[in-house]
Amino acid sequence: MSHAIQDRPVSVAPRRGSLSHARLPRWTPAAVAAFSIAAGIGIGLAAGWHSKVQWGMIAALLFVLTTYAVTTKVEGSRQAKDRVATSLVWVCFVLAVVPLLSLAWVTISKGMEVLDMYFLTHSMNGVLDAEAGGGVYHALLGTIEQVGIATLIAAPIGLLTAVYLVEYGGGKLAQAVTFFVDVMTGIPSIVAGLFILATWNLMLGFGPSGFAGAMALAILMMPVVVRSTEEMLKLVPNELREASLALGIPKWRTILKVVLPTAIGGITTGVMLAVARITGETAPVLLLVFGTKLINPNPFEGAQSSLPLYVYEQYAVGTDAAVSRAWAAALVLIAFVMILNLVARGIARWKAPKTGR
Repeated sequence: MSHAIQDRPVSVAPRRGSLSHARLPRWTPAAVAAFSIAAGIGIGLAAGWHSKVQWGMIAALLFVLTTYAVTTKVEGSRQAKDRVATSLVWVCFVLAVVPLLSLAWVTISKGMEVLDMYFLTHSMNGVLDAEAGGGVYHALLGTIEQVGIATLIAAPIGLLTAVYLVEYGGGKLAQAVTFFVDVMTGIPSIVAGLFILATWNLMLGFGPSGFAGAMALAILMMPVVVRSTEEMLKLVPNELREASLALGIPKWRTILKVVLPTAIGGITTGVMLAVARITGETAPVLLLVFGTKLINPNPFEGAQSSLPLYVYEQYAVGTDAAVSRAWAAALVLIAFVMILNLVARGIARWKAPKTGR
């Protein structure tokens, strides 16, 4: 009888302060989010607010408060603070993604009304801005040439500058270079355009051209390339450099064969960020390229057009046909940047050092 009593399992409830606590089910965040959305819509309708942004802000606030209250009741205040931090991250993520998705949806829905092969392969030559028809070929060609020339100018200079600052830099020269890179980061695009206009066009006497616009875009691109490349090179472990130098390999070859291939993925991402920034610039192009309805394949002579300038000109006309062309050109611009990013990612993956056997 005594042995039977000793072998019987005894259930002990978790005491206060022990390591065992009650836990909320996995579906709790989803349920709280659904409740918050429904409550936000109900409060907005009851208050007579017709803006969905107001409904969303109320729902976000209710989501955080409800999460904290429920978690505190079940799991305790310490776990509640952790869940509130996670909830704030999700709320900020949604607040950032919703406008992006809304913009993409509006651009795609309105741009697809006009976008077709005719639109991509014809220019506005002989077509009035107020009339239907015409295309974006001349602007697409100008954007490809101007962005390509700007990248050929800015990417090598930015890369070499970053290599100098990380691998060789020291003293007053490196401090001066860093200072001017920081200053160039905040330069407005119109200032870069005015600088090229004053030097290239007015002082040297050259006329409007795609090359002039590309030089202004290169000025805007350089500091982004320098900063991003500098940070990626700093992430390369010093052990790799030391191992290469210990084998008697010169420093320049170590940088070329070890450091740069290791950081090629981040460097490519930085260059693509810089390209994405300059692709949508309008002010330098408006000052230096002037814009034209004709197809000009020569970026070194004569006025050219570009996609941002084309969007600005067509939207300024204001007619239904012109506004539709503006939305279609904006969609082409987004697709152009996305294709560049995919190509750059593919090249970076191809050139990156192989880690497997």
